[in-house]
Amino acid sequence: MDPDDVREDWAERSGKYSPTYYAEIGPNEVSETLADVLGHYVADDASILEIGCGSGRHLAHLLRNGYENLTGIDINADSFDVMAENYPRLAETGTFHTGAVEDFVGDVSDDAFDVVYTVETLQHIHPDDAWVFDEISRITADFLVTAENEGNSPQRGRNEADISYVNDDFPLFHRNWKGIFSERGFAQLIREPTSRDTIRVFRKL
Repeated sequence: MDPDDVREDWAERSGKYSPTYYAEIGPNEVSETLADVLGHYVADDASILEIGCGSGRHLAHLLRNGYENLTGIDINADSFDVMAENYPRLAETGTFHTGAVEDFVGDVSDDAFDVVYTVETLQHIHPDDAWVFDEISRITADFLVTAENEGNSPQRGRNEADISYVNDDFPLFHRNWKGIFSERGFAQLIREPTSRDTIRVFRKL
């Protein structure tokens, strides 16, 4: 699967793992942890970007916890129609962009956001597009939070594969997130495995 195929799959996804699918699930353990972490480290006027925001279930939870300077990007244009239906206050409050993160980050200024976070998004970045981690680091002023599925990664001891497939459908690229962002000037403050993901909180040095 080349990078364009990966992006096209997510841009057109419907049914399972689509914006509607996640809107129906709503906020989850990761949403709660994000709110708790940000409540400890940043003020409620912090500028926050979610990469791969989908229909906004995590951002909606942050909005309910007092954060209003919210931005999201998602490659699936249906995300924002679903957001308007399910999270209308968020749709009216936040700033949202449709497109691939690879196309978005180059136009963002250095240290543009106090907080950048991703939930099960970086795991879909194709190895040919790994340069995007440099860009994410560049636009993050203070905190970077990742919540990625590490259940099949070598670091979790499940197998030795660098790539696994969900239902033989789309690939997950397993990486050492601590190593990747440590190399880019971040210190890992928190590592919290959940039943599905591993949440990592980094601070820019």
